[in-house]
Amino acid sequence: MKTLLIFLLMTIPFLTDAQIDLNYQVPHQDILTLADAPLPPSIRMDRDGKRALLLYRRSYKSIEELSQEEMRLAGLRINPKTNIGSRVNYFYDMKLLDVDTQKESVITGLPESGKFAYASWSEDQDLIAITNTTDAGVELWMIDVVKKSARKLTTASLNANMGSPFYWLKGDKSLLVKMMPKSKESLLDSKTSIPEGPTVSVNDGGKKAQNRTYQDLLKNPTDEQNFDALAESELFTVDLSGNVDQWMKKGIYSSISESPDGNYIMIGRVTRPYSYLVPYRRFPTTYNLYNTAGELVKHFIDIPLVEDLPKGFMSVIKGPRNFSWRADKPATLYWAEALDGGDPAAEVEYRDAVYQQAAPFTEVPKLIAKTK
Repeated sequence: MKTLLIFLLMTIPFLTDAQIDLNYQVPHQDILTLADAPLPPSIRMDRDGKRALLLYRRSYKSIEELSQEEMRLAGLRINPKTNIGSRVNYFYDMKLLDVDTQKESVITGLPESGKFAYASWSEDQDLIAITNTTDAGVELWMIDVVKKSARKLTTASLNANMGSPFYWLKGDKSLLVKMMPKSKESLLDSKTSIPEGPTVSVNDGGKKAQNRTYQDLLKNPTDEQNFDALAESELFTVDLSGNVDQWMKKGIYSSISESPDGNYIMIGRVTRPYSYLVPYRRFPTTYNLYNTAGELVKHFIDIPLVEDLPKGFMSVIKGPRNFSWRADKPATLYWAEALDGGDPAAEVEYRDAVYQQAAPFTEVPKLIAKTK
């Protein structure tokens, strides 16, 4: 009897399957109801607080979305097929809300199975620009708040790899839009591409420097080429009828801002050399001022590569930073400059200086404040 029992125990494992192929399982309906409970909408209010865009999203991303390819380059996480951030949370439905009456209105003309992001009101608050992501890429759509209708303005050609790909221009007649270049470079596979040389890090003169640890950095020349291919855009103006005109040639445009009077546009453009230690926001960046025709008005400043900063989360770069337009002036830029070398631990009377310069940007910048 004892021998038979031992034989059966030894035989049972060979009678069982080594593995079982299972599809994804669905929990009990009670659990599913809790998990899929509708989330409250996100709200994009107009300037007067009278109307709002209600944006509805799902609790979880689909398996299809989670399984799509993701490239991590220079601090960005990109879906290379659709040219938008791979971690963007999409909205699947929208409604308009009259705040006074609490009445919700359906928006007609929206695409089926839409994946919406980056909603922005026009200056007169009668239009809303928004993106829709398809399998082919990112489209620009327009919502007419008065008519409560939507329509597509562009093909799926926008470049949203570095954030919002469009900017309203003064007068609400057109938008400045980042689009994928027609001459986009092919992406390289880092697993199969053959490097032309080693990756070398240089320590200039044995200088001691503090640096934070960042994720998703460039690692080699292949990453550099892929970053160029995915971050480069051409700038176009797109009017409300969907007519498209090229405004500026290919470049990596990290920031775009228009003066309050609409006569000047400041553009930040990332340049080389790139770094394997910091994300693209600390790559060399050139800031230039242009008129509405895209003609250069003034070369404003070149910010060099910043690979090391003083210790501490409040440390900043040396020199000018944080450029912006004064909202109470037609075309006046202001910015900050560190007086402590960017080191929050330094003992100084004043921490920062704030300067401004008005159009036509020929006079010496004016000091307007110092902060402690």
